[in-house]
Amino acid sequence: MKIALLGVSHWHADMHLDAAISSGGKVIAVWDQNGEIAARFAAGHGLRARSDVRHVIDDEPDLVVVMGHPHTVPDLALEIMAASLPMILEKPAVTSTVGLAPLVEQARKRDSFVGVPLPNRFGPIFREMARLDATERLGSLAHGHFRIINGPPQRYRDDGVSWLLDPMASGGGALRNLGIHGIDAALSLAQGALRVTAATMGHRIHREPVEDHALVTLVDEAGALFTVEAGYTYASMAPGGDFEWRIATSNAYLVDHGETARCATLDDGHTRALEPEHPATRYRLFMADTLDRLRAGAPPTVGIEDYQAAMQLIDAAYEKANP
Repeated sequence: MKIALLGVSHWHADMHLDAAISSGGKVIAVWDQNGEIAARFAAGHGLRARSDVRHVIDDEPDLVVVMGHPHTVPDLALEIMAASLPMILEKPAVTSTVGLAPLVEQARKRDSFVGVPLPNRFGPIFREMARLDATERLGSLAHGHFRIINGPPQRYRDDGVSWLLDPMASGGGALRNLGIHGIDAALSLAQGALRVTAATMGHRIHREPVEDHALVTLVDEAGALFTVEAGYTYASMAPGGDFEWRIATSNAYLVDHGETARCATLDDGHTRALEPEHPATRYRLFMADTLDRLRAGAPPTVGIEDYQAAMQLIDAAYEKANP
């Protein structure tokens, strides 16, 4: 599979490159609005930089990863859709749910393949839940908690993407950027519609224009409770932070800490370790799944409408926190 990376100034560009290589793909071109960044990225990885998106389209890649500033990504994504090229749309692609609507409309109209990297869907506890469900041992869902706390927002200035700390560009802070993974996890598990019951945002540590900590509670139509916690409040600039996914059902309790994972089941009284997958390398699982689905002519596991649903709940959370 031939893959092109657009917007390599994005802080996840290296992850997508690693994912492409580990999945057997071949990166045939990279591009960025900043030509110097594209040239430097290409030279550092032995790749070819393109100066124009049209040249990338002429290369006829099998998949295009679209990244960048939310003020420019929508037009770029529409151009890739118009060229009938499958796409991975990196977040944040837009500032608001309203801004996402034209992309969703065009994707539906053109039946475009638009995958969105929310790779924790491929984590070990989701694999284990699928295994338990297949043998009717999962039970009914009771509650889930999804937490991602990363280091200070200065990391984004250091990465050259300080716009992420400007709410007019990013559409929010830790919740929009990190919490979307937890919101998507809740959406993937919910029975019926989800509603936000409470939301709190904090700015106590870093005093940025965007929140550095957020806590949101949600309930589905069956009464299952979900909490999503996101923050830039971990006391380290090193990669990683505080990651915890917890899901409880009537027969299973599953915990994912990134480097370790485990599952306890009531019917057999066992607690067992699960094969872990570090959150940073889950992009490999997402990419491998994306390429498999492209080969099979299947839609993406996580698509643009899933992204829209998560954005709408995040909008509701901001409204709840700031009535």
